[in-house]
Amino acid sequence: MTDTRSPADELARFHEARRARAVSPRGPLALVNTQWVDSAQPVWGVAGTWAPAPDGLAGLLVTATAADGVRVDDEVVDGTVLVVGDDAVTPSAVRFSDTLSGTVIANDDSTSWGLRVWDADSEGIRRFGSIDSFEHEPAWVVTADFVPTEAGTEVDIRHQADLDLSRPKPLPGLIRFSLGGVDHELAAFPSGSGERLQLVFGDATNGESTYSVGRFLFPTPGDDGTIVLDFNQAVLPPCAFSYAFNCPIPPPQNRLTVPIEAGEKNVLDRDGALLH
Repeated sequence: MTDTRSPADELARFHEARRARAVSPRGPLALVNTQWVDSAQPVWGVAGTWAPAPDGLAGLLVTATAADGVRVDDEVVDGTVLVVGDDAVTPSAVRFSDTLSGTVIANDDSTSWGLRVWDADSEGIRRFGSIDSFEHEPAWVVTADFVPTEAGTEVDIRHQADLDLSRPKPLPGLIRFSLGGVDHELAAFPSGSGERLQLVFGDATNGESTYSVGRFLFPTPGDDGTIVLDFNQAVLPPCAFSYAFNCPIPPPQNRLTVPIEAGEKNVLDRDGALLH
């Protein structure tokens, strides 16, 4: 059968999937704490004492009694157990209650680990109303040139909560296009597996009609030296949903001076006000 769905219909489906993901038990609204662990310590909101794993092991150690109700891989912890991080082939699954769960995350070079706490009944989920977004506009689908860079080229990426720390990312190519009579040369880095890239960008709408920090786009380079930037699919970063995320901010070359009136705008509560 011929697919008769319009780009606007496809965008509506995309936004509906985004809303469903936002309120899921491991969606961005469920994250209530991210705590890095560099010594034996409690973690806010959950039971147990958490500590770095010994040298040679990846992840964290949790010490708890059976009465604490901490479960790792469906086994009640009664003593000290290794919790493997999400950088492993098979990460550990941690559960504290019917609604609270946890994941251990590694820093960029897997030298330290932290605990993320997820609440399927978080205040953010209960207050959530919608993800405000612009209507679909074909003019915001831009075909740009993708110019490969030399092997080993990197882009300096900084994060919202620790701007002094550089987290360089591989830069496979530059994205060149003109918009509103202005030439742009943007930098995007690989996003997971495959050819998809992550573009962290800012524009003149930030802090006005859209989230102040910026937005993300996930384009894939074509085989013909081009890359399509569909700004209608620009999404809010996780930190727009929860303060427990530390999101990358747009590097200087990705801060457009023109307004990109496309994509997601802000996270709103049930009354239509900004969620945070």
